[in-house]
Amino acid sequence: MRCGYVAVLGRPNAGKSSLVNSIVGEEVAIVSHRRQTTRNSILGIKNGRDFQMIFVDTPGIHHSENKLDRFMMKNVRSAIAAADVVLYLFDGTKPLDEEELAYIDMLKEKCENVLLIASKADKKGFENKLDALKISVQTGENLVVLQEKIVALLPERMAIYDEDLYTDKSIKFLIAEKVRGYLLENIDKEIPHGVAVVVTRFLEEETIVHIDIDIVCERDQHKGIIIGKGGKTLKALGEHTRKYVEELLGTKCMLKLFVKVDKDWRSKNITEYYN
Repeated sequence: MRCGYVAVLGRPNAGKSSLVNSIVGEEVAIVSHRRQTTRNSILGIKNGRDFQMIFVDTPGIHHSENKLDRFMMKNVRSAIAAADVVLYLFDGTKPLDEEELAYIDMLKEKCENVLLIASKADKKGFENKLDALKISVQTGENLVVLQEKIVALLPERMAIYDEDLYTDKSIKFLIAEKVRGYLLENIDKEIPHGVAVVVTRFLEEETIVHIDIDIVCERDQHKGIIIGKGGKTLKALGEHTRKYVEELLGTKCMLKLFVKVDKDWRSKNITEYYN
């Protein structure tokens, strides 16, 4: 069979997470209109009759400013180094600047198997550039073709993961990402990238799972916004997360959410919140 790692690269909001989720058929990465939603390199695994594609969905390419940024860009470099195939996605509705074109040229020089993908082919203003494969996650255009191209480039080897797995991430990680995704979509735009989500307790019993989650923000006023007037926002988040957990695990969930302030967490040891 053919099996290997596929690094998915591109600038923020190019559609990387949407593509991985669509091909894998499961929600393994946050999809949001906000920039820089992916922090860890997330594996999504697509199993077929004679192939296994292991997708590494990386943070968007950007300049490093603090320890969180440097952590994210380290994940990008690691993904490229380990990849059998590199997908570079760009938004086909936007122009490519010189910096991005230079990065694409660098990838072509350093990586043997690079596929250029023009995303959002269904959107107004789409223009295919660089002789790339145009795709649309919304309509499914060329997604099967893309998968065939990837499989053809993968090395012949035995499967790396069990065929019933669709991600290598833990349940705790998936739950934390679900909480962070909700915050990205539902609270003030200045807050989400200053928020870390940590599952501090995960205890499974026969008929119920007990979960405690810390939501760490950078400012006291952010804490108030996350909680909301009369606790309304936090309550809605709790209901959303509890429903997700119960569907994921098939059992009842006792969930507790705690909002804490750590003003400099993004400039501290990032592994305290991401490991």
